[in-house]
Amino acid sequence: GVGIICFAASYSVALVLEISRLLFRSGIRGAVMLGFAGAGLVAHSAFLYYEARGAVRDGNSPLSSEQDWYLLAAWVLVAVYLYLVYYHPRVPFGLFLLPLVLVLIAAATWYASSAPFARGPASKAWGIIHGVSIVLATVSVLLGFAAGLMYLGQARRLKHKRTAGARLRLPSLEWLQQTNGRAVVVSVLMLGTGVVSGMILNLIHARAKAAPVAWHDPLVLSTSLMFAWLLIAAIVGAVYKPVREGRKVAYLTVVSFVFLVIVLGAGLFANTRHWRGANDEGRMKDEEGRGHVEKRASEGSGVRVQGSGSAVGIRVLRIGGSPRTFRGRRRGGQSRTAHCLLPTAHCLLPTGLCPLLPEIPHENAGCRL
Repeated sequence: GVGIICFAASYSVALVLEISRLLFRSGIRGAVMLGFAGAGLVAHSAFLYYEARGAVRDGNSPLSSEQDWYLLAAWVLVAVYLYLVYYHPRVPFGLFLLPLVLVLIAAATWYASSAPFARGPASKAWGIIHGVSIVLATVSVLLGFAAGLMYLGQARRLKHKRTAGARLRLPSLEWLQQTNGRAVVVSVLMLGTGVVSGMILNLIHARAKAAPVAWHDPLVLSTSLMFAWLLIAAIVGAVYKPVREGRKVAYLTVVSFVFLVIVLGAGLFANTRHWRGANDEGRMKDEEGRGHVEKRASEGSGVRVQGSGSAVGIRVLRIGGSPRTFRGRRRGGQSRTAHCLLPTAHCLLPTGLCPLLPEIPHENAGCRL
């Protein structure tokens, strides 16, 4: 199957080819670079497709996990990169965009959770709107940040009257300024849509008597502050024209990127219910019995059930001389009931916390689990 390493390696090779532009010239480098980036995007698309199909097959929303969110943002950013490189082949956009893509993939691989959300029909639609709008807002901020860095580099070069080298050509200041301004506007619109849809999701959860995400949640609070910053920047830029010109708009996008890093850091490392709230409600019920949950089925049966979250053990005491332990793990997410036939008693052992493997015979005890 297609793994994350497949498209991550393709993007890494494309980045190395972008860096080689600074060292030497090549006639076929552009085609090879596009080939690796395009192959990575195809593998990336296949991976997301199989992830979405698997989530739907399991009854969950497609591409609704934290890991899928980061990978989807990286996919959109690569698509934008290919578009820019195709129409501006001499501009090394990959030097600024591909590192951001690899950082998103690394965060998805090593830090993000792969557990999908389990939502009701009403929240599925709003969840899709919420997730897509936040992804687009994130990509807009990253594009604005890349354009801001290119603007500052180009402005510094012109200020010191340095000629543009053939190996590192940047777009004009006018083009970069327009890109920065549009990135701020798109970020405000998409992030505003994400905030409003998040509020609606909270109302849906409240009506369903589910615990909503609190406004002081680290991820919600940092996202609200970022939206307030972008909204103020857009309003001031609409009223006061000089803010949309020159280095000021580039600095706005750089500061917006800092806010984005804070938001993503809060989502990955802070104690937040935003990513995991829908799944934790069911998971917390299992965690209430963590440690060791012991339950006697009936007196004299000599059977004790021990469970903790992901597995359950049945220890048979005083049968056949030495005690033995059998363990069964989850399969398919469905609970089973173990029927035990012992020489001393007939007992029905409910094992709702953890499912058991079916039909585990034990010759000494005459027990069928």
